[in-house]
Amino acid sequence: MSDDQVTLTRNFVNAQLPVFVCDLSAMIDPFRLAAEAVNELQQTHPQSTPSNVKALYMSPWKSHILNPKLGLLCATVVKLARMGARGITGADLSALNIELVVTDCWAAVYHSTDSTLRHNHFPAEFAAVAYLEAADGCAPIIFAGSTAIQPRPGMVIIFPGILDHEVPATNARRTVVAMNLYKKASFI
Repeated sequence: MSDDQVTLTRNFVNAQLPVFVCDLSAMIDPFRLAAEAVNELQQTHPQSTPSNVKALYMSPWKSHILNPKLGLLCATVVKLARMGARGITGADLSALNIELVVTDCWAAVYHSTDSTLRHNHFPAEFAAVAYLEAADGCAPIIFAGSTAIQPRPGMVIIFPGILDHEVPATNARRTVVAMNLYKKASFI
């Protein structure tokens, strides 16, 4: 079958997509290590990575590989995403021989007037953002152009990769670690 033999018709379905908000401010180590990693990445990889993130600094896409101090935060987010997946579907991914893995992980340091253009993380199963810093007056993350969540230090937000989101121009400093999670079949 060739592409010119197939016609795709696009339909839209109004559906609600879940956004998981977790307060992990009591978990000091993942955030402390991640903050150290961001500071070190700014020294070892000072050039900001070009993207839709219009921030003072954005680290490389594979920052979790470049700095293992991000590993504990990544592992924590994977555990939370597995819990979220179970909540959405009722299925235990481990029982289905499916793992969630962080494929991309980057940090962004926002100062006054910095923003992020509307986008999504397709084809990632989940995307996540962990707030290392969120000063009073910093911009919220806005989902689907209408639902705003005001960040706080120690907050992690996990959401489906297909969900559009953006950050309007901020009035205060915010430092985040973001990541994409993909499903991976684990063979016995």
